[in-house]
Amino acid sequence: MEQLVTIRSNKYGIEVYLNPEVSFDILLQAVRQKFQDASKFFRGAKMVTSFVGRTLTHGEETQILNTITDTTDIEIICIVEKNEKNELTCKNIMETYLSEKEKQDGQFYKGTLKKRQTLESDTSVIILGDVEPGAKVIAKGNVVVIGTIMGSVHAGATGNSDAFIVALSMHPKKLRIHDVEAKTSLIYQENASISGPKIASLDGHRIYIDPLTE
Repeated sequence: MEQLVTIRSNKYGIEVYLNPEVSFDILLQAVRQKFQDASKFFRGAKMVTSFVGRTLTHGEETQILNTITDTTDIEIICIVEKNEKNELTCKNIMETYLSEKEKQDGQFYKGTLKKRQTLESDTSVIILGDVEPGAKVIAKGNVVVIGTIMGSVHAGATGNSDAFIVALSMHPKKLRIHDVEAKTSLIYQENASISGPKIASLDGHRIYIDPLTE
């Protein structure tokens, strides 16, 4: 029988092949065993993950992710579908992420910010989750969201006009860099013409939203 689970590495993370023909319970056991056997190779690793070979429901994907994190020290940054466009997207997101981490002065937040939650950072902040409506992020440096911005985000809060905001998807209530707030009408107008992850930056007295990948 073909192997139930195969792990392949690449520059930005791992690709996990999942056999499409066995029951999910058997597959989950195989995932646990495979990652237990390989755990020493992933100690402290932070990476992008792709699942191939099998279509997963949201619940099944969550169970597999929990199994991986329970059996290894892997920190999964994001999950992408296996195709060239998504690989390029994650490449750019990861390069932004790594550049922040290398400075050793950024804050790392894992989880979705929900209504009435406020996250403040004296440096840059990387959020592994969404910023939901009613939530706020205020950072003196850059803000990188591996998810969707639907709430309010303020980067460069103490005068850094070079700060930027990156997100996989932007539908913010408010977007602010330094002391400039983006006009809501312009945000949605620019969003409509851009697909995929976006970067917001300040040019003069206006915030522009551009595609993260060309």
